[in-house]
Amino acid sequence: MLVRKLIEELPVIVRDRMKNIDVVLEDWPSPVQLAGTGIDHMDQLLGLYEGIPVSERYGYDMVLPDKISLFREPLQGICNSLDELTSEVRQTIIHEVAHHFGLSDEQIERKGL
Repeated sequence: MLVRKLIEELPVIVRDRMKNIDVVLEDWPSPVQLAGTGIDHMDQLLGLYEGIPVSERYGYDMVLPDKISLFREPLQGICNSLDELTSEVRQTIIHEVAHHFGLSDEQIERKGL
């Protein structure tokens, strides 16, 4: 429910452009999801965007949805309260949605997202 609520709080212009993407909550990242992230430990990966960013799509019809995974255990592990968890989940959603729109980690950091 928290994830759904936070996605609904995203600006309409962002939500309207989030086409063909699933947002899922998983307990932990899989080894495959962890590979290639540059993160060594599964408890450090809070979220992951898997797909083709909007900025790189061409002829993008009839394909499986992109996916944003949020990892419950790592998120809960770094938070001491519901307020902290809400803030961290919000930031993780924003970060992964930014990847969906084609922003790199460096661009996301420069924009303060």
